[in-house]
Amino acid sequence: MELRLFQEELEEKMLGPYATKSVNTKGRQRPEEKCDIRTDFQRDRDRIIHCKAFRRMKHKTQVFISPEGDHYRTRLTHTLEVSQIARTIARALRLNEDLTEAIALGHDLGHTPFGHAGERMLDRLCKESGGFAHNKQSLRMVERLEKDGQGLNLTWEVRDGILHHRTSGSPSTLEGKIVQLSDKIAYTNHDIDDAVRAGMLHPTDIPAEIVALIGHTSSSRINAMIRDTIANSMNINEIHMSTEMRQTLSDLRSFMFKRVYASDVAVAEHKKAEKIVGDLFAYYMEQPREMAGEFRLLLEQGDRVEQVVCDYIACMTDRFAVAKYNELFIPREWSKL
Repeated sequence: MELRLFQEELEEKMLGPYATKSVNTKGRQRPEEKCDIRTDFQRDRDRIIHCKAFRRMKHKTQVFISPEGDHYRTRLTHTLEVSQIARTIARALRLNEDLTEAIALGHDLGHTPFGHAGERMLDRLCKESGGFAHNKQSLRMVERLEKDGQGLNLTWEVRDGILHHRTSGSPSTLEGKIVQLSDKIAYTNHDIDDAVRAGMLHPTDIPAEIVALIGHTSSSRINAMIRDTIANSMNINEIHMSTEMRQTLSDLRSFMFKRVYASDVAVAEHKKAEKIVGDLFAYYMEQPREMAGEFRLLLEQGDRVEQVVCDYIACMTDRFAVAKYNELFIPREWSKL
């Protein structure tokens, strides 16, 4: 018996009318034989979890660069929190939880080291050739870079959700829209938690009108936003927050930009990160053959040098980028003979 058929029958019976059914996928870039156990979206989720880019996220910065404590978020823990929030919403709305999870787990695979500071620097360096954006790089990661240039061959729906997860994007599925909103819910709230841990904020700094609406703890805020999203998206072909909650989330994000993201402390660290990324980019543009073998293979296959240098740097973890910078630009300490 093919267990996949049983899974697909369950979707038909249990998912709502606006859910994306795996049997209706628009397919993969390259045709391949279906799994006899997993649906296509379940298979995509597993491919993402087992890929190298997913593992690297554990050493990529979320907001705080090179934090000394063990409890600060990384790009990986952020991804897991987005997945948890998105799955909760999808299940409550009877949408496809497997598709939602796959998009959530893959949405940040292409992020640079040093968070958005690294992304901004690569974008400036590549302006003349179209710039750099982590959502597009995440798509390139799953379509081209993984598996030695073969990519993961994911379904169209997962790739669409990954590409369009940013605020300016427009995902084609409700599952993708859930991930887009869950990303904002996750990072806004966990960044508050990390900022308090770092001593940049005190819980009482959060505006009183926000606390009055959604509470003063991370769990109460996230719970309120999830509940509001579910209540306002039930039985409709859209993912909505109420006007009041949407404004509350916007106010909270504005508060974080003012007090944390654009603070003098953060900006000073971001300049250091940008210096590392900029110098590494310039070096490998001059010496592209010194990149790792899988990236030299991309050059041999005809990919543009600038694109491959971006690929190499975007794949770096924070600590690997720092180690490479030290190796290339910091004089060695010579031991005595």
